[in-house]
Amino acid sequence: MLTNRQLLILQLTVNDFIESAQPVGSRQLSKKPEAPFSPATIRNDMADLEELGYLEKTHTSSGRVPSEKGYRFYVDHLLTPEKLTIEDSVQLRSIFQDRVVETEELIRNSAKIISELTNYTSILLGPDMSMHSVKRFSIVPLDETKAVAIIVTDNGHVENRVFDVPKGMMASDIEKMVNILNERLVGTPLSFLQNKLAREAKTVFEQHVHHAGDLFASFQRAMTIKPEERLYFGGKMNMLKQPEFNDLQKMKMFFELIENGTPAIDFFQDATKGIHVRIGSENKNNAMEDCSVITANYSAGNNMAGSIAIIGPKRMDYGKVITMLDILSVNLSHALNEMSIGLDRRKEQ
Repeated sequence: MLTNRQLLILQLTVNDFIESAQPVGSRQLSKKPEAPFSPATIRNDMADLEELGYLEKTHTSSGRVPSEKGYRFYVDHLLTPEKLTIEDSVQLRSIFQDRVVETEELIRNSAKIISELTNYTSILLGPDMSMHSVKRFSIVPLDETKAVAIIVTDNGHVENRVFDVPKGMMASDIEKMVNILNERLVGTPLSFLQNKLAREAKTVFEQHVHHAGDLFASFQRAMTIKPEERLYFGGKMNMLKQPEFNDLQKMKMFFELIENGTPAIDFFQDATKGIHVRIGSENKNNAMEDCSVITANYSAGNNMAGSIAIIGPKRMDYGKVITMLDILSVNLSHALNEMSIGLDRRKEQ
């Protein structure tokens, strides 16, 4: 059981280290008005906190830094949410002031601005759209060998899928292809698209479209729904600004993790309602042993949900990030629910 003075010393040490990234000494704490104690008294308390595992002594300084256990105790028992500055509040609200009609655009904007405000890396996991149904297909040729299929779903979600086009493909074949897709597949949930393509569209392709075999195989591959396609990143390079990540090997491991989308989805595996903080080894990944991850959920209408993660050093400004995530999740939920209601009304008209 920590004494009140030890609790205060631990809180001030963590706050100081978050701000400066430099080991904290007893003398500098004694100069703070919140700690009217002698350097010797503070030094004794810091030694006790080190013995209890809440602080660690560095090799390069007589000062101390928080341990993982110290950060965990700080977040669970000593942290107070931080009030945002007027500038930060205005920038956070700016996400929702522009008229945005696509879910992806709003989520992408959110990822970008929250990373700018925190100076950390943000990842937003978009809502699972796989059960939404196809409303219409269109195809736009990009060049002689590539085309993009544009799929609009019943909730306004837009999927863009690039696929290979066989050499010698005519514009009339593309037109036939679009007609077949819209005739056979409108109303199909995205998650069933590949199966229904094979069952109901393949034979018709072969009857009416030149080079149907190669074209169909390429198109069907493009229709695969990959979980990592729901990830939206902001500030991938922000970790380079943190002194903890001057180690090139650490940075390499971190970038490999977030560039390979599937492992990044693991950040959201235990994300449930509310704010959750995972520190260092709690992330169960060697690339994340010097990082903290804070996650929050948001709703996206029609009983769908997504998640937000902020990744920073263990020395991240927890109070500021938690406040921002709380505000963002509430406002993003409200905006996406409003968009969903608007789409439902348009369907009824």
